[in-house]
Amino acid sequence: MNVAMKPAPIRKTVQVQVDPRRAFEVFTGRMHAWWPREHSLLGGKPRQDVVVEPRQGGRWFETATDGSECTWGHVITWEPPSRVLLAWQLDGQWKFNPDFLTEVELRFIADGAGATRVELEHRNIERYGEVAEAIRATLDSPDGWSGGLARFAAAANR
Repeated sequence: MNVAMKPAPIRKTVQVQVDPRRAFEVFTGRMHAWWPREHSLLGGKPRQDVVVEPRQGGRWFETATDGSECTWGHVITWEPPSRVLLAWQLDGQWKFNPDFLTEVELRFIADGAGATRVELEHRNIERYGEVAEAIRATLDSPDGWSGGLARFAAAANR
């Protein structure tokens, strides 16, 4: 009997030399400063901002300099400065799909004087179906969450 294995969640941890409130603010409120421009879904238009609206039910999207937008998902849980849970609604073709959802949870944990351990978990990868393993490999690569958290840490530590 061949039972398909469910892809493991992506789990990453990074330490930043700022308190949890500042780490939370940089991650959610200054995403445009560290999210790679080459990961834009604006169809080649210059990106102006990446926005996480600071409330449960808020939108998660990017805007272009011409005012156009591309939705990525929404805020499921908003608990500053300790936790945010985001709905990642980008399907297997990297397009927003309101009927598709995986979850990205961030925890911001005080870790000594003026430092924070940031724990990321991107889960429900199995919802990608046949392309789940390939999507997981992309998201777990240096060009995915590993690199993203490194860029976040650099921005937070500035």
